[in-house]
Amino acid sequence: MWQKCLGERRARQIQRALRKGKLTLICLFLTFIVLRGTIGAGKFGTPGQDFREISHRLHSGHSSHPHRALKEEQMPSSNAAAAGKAAAAEDDDPPRDPSEPYSLGPKISDWDEQRAKWLKSHPETPNFLTPTKPRVLLVTGSSPKSCENPVGDHYLLKSIKNKIDYCRVHGIEIFYNMALLDAEMAGFWAKLPLLRTLLLSHPEVEFLWWMDSDAMFTDMVFELPWERYAPYNLVMHGWNEMVYNDRNWIGLNTGSFLLRNSQWSLDLLDAWAPMGPKGKIREDAGKVLSSFLKDRPAFEADDQSAMVYLLVTQKDRWAKKVYLESAYYLHGYWGILVDRYEEMMENYHPGFGDHRWPLVTHFVGCKPCGKFGDYPVERCLKQMDRAFNFGDNQILQMYGFNHKSLASRKVKRVRNETANPLEVIDDLGLLHPQFKAVKVDISQS
Repeated sequence: MWQKCLGERRARQIQRALRKGKLTLICLFLTFIVLRGTIGAGKFGTPGQDFREISHRLHSGHSSHPHRALKEEQMPSSNAAAAGKAAAAEDDDPPRDPSEPYSLGPKISDWDEQRAKWLKSHPETPNFLTPTKPRVLLVTGSSPKSCENPVGDHYLLKSIKNKIDYCRVHGIEIFYNMALLDAEMAGFWAKLPLLRTLLLSHPEVEFLWWMDSDAMFTDMVFELPWERYAPYNLVMHGWNEMVYNDRNWIGLNTGSFLLRNSQWSLDLLDAWAPMGPKGKIREDAGKVLSSFLKDRPAFEADDQSAMVYLLVTQKDRWAKKVYLESAYYLHGYWGILVDRYEEMMENYHPGFGDHRWPLVTHFVGCKPCGKFGDYPVERCLKQMDRAFNFGDNQILQMYGFNHKSLASRKVKRVRNETANPLEVIDDLGLLHPQFKAVKVDISQS
C-alpha cells in the first residue's frame, strides 16, 4: 500500500529508516545494560538511582579504572613539605673533603694473616668444601627503588630466581644486595664497596662471584674449572691480546667475575676505586680513559674501562694474578647467543659452557629496569624471556617438565608419572649433584 501512495523508491527509503531506528534502539538498550553492569547499579537497583549513580561517576574527577600500582595516601601539603625536607636531609651524607683522596675504608695491610688466624680457629667453616672446590659466595643486587619500567621488577625476579637455581645445585651461597653502601660510588661502581665489605665480613669464603642483575645462567650443568684458578686471584672473561696489546676497553667484562678473598684483592680494590666517586672525579677520569683506550666513547669513568687501564698501566703489579678466561662464557654477550638457542638444543647438551651451550648470557645494554637502554625494550624483554626459559628447562627437567617453547611461560610434562620415583634417572645429574670440582676438557668438540 505504501508503494502505491508514496511510490516504490520512497517506500524503500522509509523501510530502511525504520530498520536503522530499531537497530539504534537496540544498541542504546545494550549500552545501558553494559553501563549498569560495569559502573554498578544503584543502592536499591532502581532505574532512577542507577541514573544518578552513573551521572555521578561519569562527572566525577576520579577515574573508575583500576590502577596496577598502589596509590600513596595523600598527606597535607605542610606535612609533605616537612617530610620531603627530612628525607633530603637523611639522604645527604656529609660532604667529603675534596683535597683527600677517595678511600673505600681504613687501610688494611695484614688481611691474609688475620684471615688465616680466623680460619684456624673456626675449622667448622673451612674455605674449601673439597680439596679443589672453594667456598663461593655469589653476589648480585639491584637498586633499592622500584624499576622505572614497571615490568622491570618482574625480570629482576626472574634473574634472581635463575641465580638461586644455579647456586643451589652447585653448592654456592648467594647474597642479594639492595643498599647503596656509598653514595659516591653509585652506578657502575656500587659493587666495589660491597665487595670489600663482604670480603672482610666473610673470611670463610674463598671466592666472591660478582654477577650483574641483567646476566642469567643458561648452562645449569657447567661447573667452573676451579683447579685452573688455583694460582689466580681475579678471573674475568676476556682476552690477553685485546687488553694488553690493543688496550681495548671491551677486552674484558666486569659483569661476571671471580675475586679471591685475599690481601691482594683488597689492594686491587683500593687501586681501582679512585676513579669512581661521582662528579668531577668520575668525569675527568672518563676523559683519561677515552684518550688512553681504543674506541672508547666519551662518557664518565666506568669500572670496566678502569680495570683495563689498571692492568695495562700497572701490568707488573697485577697481571700475574689475573686470569682472562675465554675457553667458556663466564660472560656471554646476548646478541650473539639468543638466536642460536634452538640450534644448541638440537645439536648439543648442557655442560659445555661455551658457544655450544653458554654458561652465562649477559644482556649488556638492555637495562630492563630503566626506561631507556641501547636496544629496543621489546627485543630485550623477548630475548630475556627466552634466556630464562632456556636455563629454566634444565631445572624443570629434574621434575619431568619443560616449557612448551622458549617463548612460552607454560610448561608441559615430558616424563610419565611412576610409582617408583626414586628409580627415575636424572639425565643432567642436577637433582642430587656431587658437589665437587671437575677438570674440564676444553678440547672436547
